[in-house]
Amino acid sequence: MMRKTGSALLALFVMVLGLFFPSARAEAIDAWGIAAQALGVLGAYHSALGAVLALGNDVHAQVESRRQDLAENGRARNVRDIQLVDGIMERLVRDGGYVLRVNSLPFTWALTDSPVFNAACYPTDYVTINRGLVRGLNGNVDELAAVLGHEMTHGIRQHSAHNYAQAAAQFYGMSFLNMNFGLMDWNKLNALVGYSVAKNVTLPTEYEADEGGFYIMTSAGFNPGGGAAAMARMGYYLTYVTQELAEYQDPKEKDLPQDDFSDHPATERREAKLVGYMTDYSAGHVTVRDRRTVCIDGTPLLTVTWTDEDYDNSPENAYLVAGALARAFHDYDRAEDWHIGLTDDGSVTMDGDPRVNELLVHFLAREKAGERLLTLVRDAYTGEAESGAREQLRAVEEKRAQAQEAARAEVENADAKAIQKMRENSDAYSDYGDSVRALMLMERVFAAPHDEHRAQSYVIRARAYAVQGDWERARADADRGVADDPKDVLTWLNRSDVRRMMGDRAGALSDARKAIETDAKNPYGYLIAAELSDEMGNTEEAQAYFKKLYDVEPKALGRIPDEYLEAVDRRAYTKRMKEKEKARAEREKNIREKRNEKHRSAEEGDAD
Repeated sequence: MMRKTGSALLALFVMVLGLFFPSARAEAIDAWGIAAQALGVLGAYHSALGAVLALGNDVHAQVESRRQDLAENGRARNVRDIQLVDGIMERLVRDGGYVLRVNSLPFTWALTDSPVFNAACYPTDYVTINRGLVRGLNGNVDELAAVLGHEMTHGIRQHSAHNYAQAAAQFYGMSFLNMNFGLMDWNKLNALVGYSVAKNVTLPTEYEADEGGFYIMTSAGFNPGGGAAAMARMGYYLTYVTQELAEYQDPKEKDLPQDDFSDHPATERREAKLVGYMTDYSAGHVTVRDRRTVCIDGTPLLTVTWTDEDYDNSPENAYLVAGALARAFHDYDRAEDWHIGLTDDGSVTMDGDPRVNELLVHFLAREKAGERLLTLVRDAYTGEAESGAREQLRAVEEKRAQAQEAARAEVENADAKAIQKMRENSDAYSDYGDSVRALMLMERVFAAPHDEHRAQSYVIRARAYAVQGDWERARADADRGVADDPKDVLTWLNRSDVRRMMGDRAGALSDARKAIETDAKNPYGYLIAAELSDEMGNTEEAQAYFKKLYDVEPKALGRIPDEYLEAVDRRAYTKRMKEKEKARAEREKNIREKRNEKHRSAEEGDAD
């Protein structure tokens, strides 16, 4: 997260885990006690870790994360803000260099209407972005990309799950010591746990997320100076603009060791580290002196000034100018590859993304520094022959690429249980109408060599194609699945659903009947056949199938429409009608009470 308080999460662990620890002092620890403590701490860690990882690999939990977030904070209403965030996230997800773990879901996101300057990644890989963050960063594309890459890194590396688990283990261990030695009271214990979690658990992952976010956003083509620029603006915003007390950053405390008492690193330290990543990305050529002067190999190129902001945004501009240079030094192996052309206004034309280069070109013209840039770039590449800087850069990048390939190979080598969960999650995405993520997961399934139910994979991918509206691929995959394993009831059920989405009710009903023949105990064949018969006007047949559905699975009672339920189970029908009548009466009562309250308010207003 950009900024948050860990107290709410810590309180949850204190509340839950505290139930197991009485405040009474126990006898001194013996050997068995030490063993019990070790096992208890380990158990607390693995229990918390397993629970959150399972939550993070459940599509329904991911959808619920988004629903609850928007219910609490509201959905953003500014169309431009929404399009801006969607565009950045789509680019990061599509083009960024990262590998999701085998038990991780594809990213989803939403822009909320909250004015708080914040973004966060849930354990479910749902990224929430507040309107306050977009406005606080003035809608700057590269700064937002850095922040969102940071949040994606939290999800990719499953920081939430591991942080929660470590917090649980620390609380368990310290509580055990408190019980046996009476070291401190519970209030002091909770404060110590909070300090320990912030310093030893959360802080390291925040630095890790900054670094991971830098490489995600740069690999997606954003300005390498965006992260440092975001920190520069964030420092100003949290000191002089924010109206939220929890966000406020006292300018007198900027030089204090904030890492020692906060769950987020000091903004200035994050800024410095991100500048360092940018310099490394440029093969060591680009630096920023005093947060204003952009240098190439230590020689000043230009010093930036304010632009059109209502505060001194020179540091922000300096990092974005330096980032454009870093991008060029990274991407081009020779000075000639820049294709620098001098212009009449003292600036340059050059290859690369015009948006990324915009501020660089602007300040080069302001300081008439185009010719100076050309000279410094040529000298920089000449010096590489002796320093070996480019070879070192490529070696580091090759090592990073190898690590990603190893992670990708691990995902592709997933076991049958993990593959089955991917299939289930893909099918769940299709149920929610999200064919994009459904197909993303099926791509991972088909890349795995340990898929023990390939026929199921075909029909589940067919459903995703059908949701997408790609009928040709949907039909081909559905037919392939049935042909490969006609004895698997799921192949018939899924092809039936695909045919139904395609409008082929007769074909869908035929497949539903084949599913019933294949497995007479599976309720879904009867349900689909009943619904299709009803849609086709065959009420007697529909009633017969609903009756068989009820016989096979009594819990499916809620799926049987009123018009068929009476014939299936008269008692259940009577009960449902009474419940509906009761609910209708309650609604009418509420309407009357609201109407009467409105009238009373109007009469009181007239009397005044």
